[in-house]
This record gives sequence, C-alpha cells and structure tokens, in this order.
Amino acid sequence: MTTPIQGICSMATRGLLDELAAAYAQRTGVPVSFLSVGGVDAARRVAAGEAFDVVVLASEAIDKLIAAGKLDAGGKVDIVRSGVGVAVRAGAGRPDIATEEAVRNAVQNATGIAYSTGPSGVALAALFERWGIADEIRGRLVQAPPGVPVGSLVARGEAALGFQQMSELIGVEGIQLLGPLPQEIQILTTFSAAPVIDTPRPDAVRALLGFLASPECAEAKRRHGMEPA
Repeated sequence: MTTPIQGICSMATRGLLDELAAAYAQRTGVPVSFLSVGGVDAARRVAAGEAFDVVVLASEAIDKLIAAGKLDAGGKVDIVRSGVGVAVRAGAGRPDIATEEAVRNAVQNATGIAYSTGPSGVALAALFERWGIADEIRGRLVQAPPGVPVGSLVARGEAALGFQQMSELIGVEGIQLLGPLPQEIQILTTFSAAPVIDTPRPDAVRALLGFLASPECAEAKRRHGMEPA
C-alpha cells in the first residue's frame, strides 16, 4: 500500500483540502491526509519538528517556516486567496454590511463581536483601531480560541456579529452568513503550500502541489468561498 502524503493546514482550508485530497487520491492512487488545526498551532508543530510532508498556511507563516529552515522555499506555491465574511445568529436581524460605514455601524451596535486569532483577526483589530472605535468596543470583543470556529460562538449567542474567513463560515449550522466584507475594507489572505525540508517523498509532494495550484481546482476553491491564487 502506498504511504500517504501527510500534511498539516489551518482550519480556513480544511474543507477545500479534504475535497482536493480525495480527488487527487482517486486520480493517482496516492493517498493524501491533512491534519487541520489552528494556524498558530500548526506553525508551532512544524517549527518543533513534528513529522509532516507538506504544510498549507497563510503565506507569511509559510515564509517564516522557510526562514527557520523547516520548509523548502523552492517548492512554495500559492493556493488560494481568501476573504473575510460576516455572520449573525440564525433568525437574528440582518445588519447592513454593504459599505465600510455600514459595517462600522454594525460593529458599534453589536452586543458582542467575535473574531479569530489568525491573520484576518489581526487585520480586523487594526481596522477597529483605524476607525477609532477600538477602546469603545474592547469589552465586547470575543476572540475565538485557536481551532474554534467563530461561527460556533455566534451560533451559541456568545457574540452577535462574527468575522472570519468565508471558507470557515460557509456551512456552519446556526448562523446566517451575511456575505463578504465590502471591497474597500476586505481583508485578503493568501494561503500557500510548501514541502517540509526533510520529507522522504519530495517528488510526490511536488506533484501534489502542482495539482493543488492547477486551474482544474478553481471551481472547488470558489465553492469553498475562496479564489485561486
């Protein structure tokens, strides 16, 4: 039996990579398995030397692991660009998010605002600072622990408004996905992949990455709320 290619990724790409891994295995006979955890945890585990063949994370996180000598810079490929969406609890009123001003008003009026620990959460916090409302809403901010979907906090009523990658909000039960942030404040994250520097199967990993970056995967990426990189 062919040894599986073992990867690790953040939660934002979990659904997409599960689908594409299954498609690749069916096509080639090479099994592929991705462990999905919080992005911070994934980077820590790779940095600590845990055994994986390939890593898919935000591009900046990949670059840091390349600089640390953990990943092969020559094998890095960009996979998707992912934007941030906004969600409320199922059955709740639907605030307007069509413009920057509308989103700001929705945030100021929300009893609780949930966001992630990932790159989009960092950028969102910077946006609140730029708007000058960070101090005003600080007591209402709810940061989801690593690996915990923002949508689950919204569904349980722990926050009235949730911000996270669109791919992580799609399909979450108990929420209404209002849509993506408007273009003028959209937060885009590029997710990239790279082989682990000491993988015993570099050729097999590069073949997989070629597939993940190929045009034939574009439709699946859009279905999961992302765009081809």
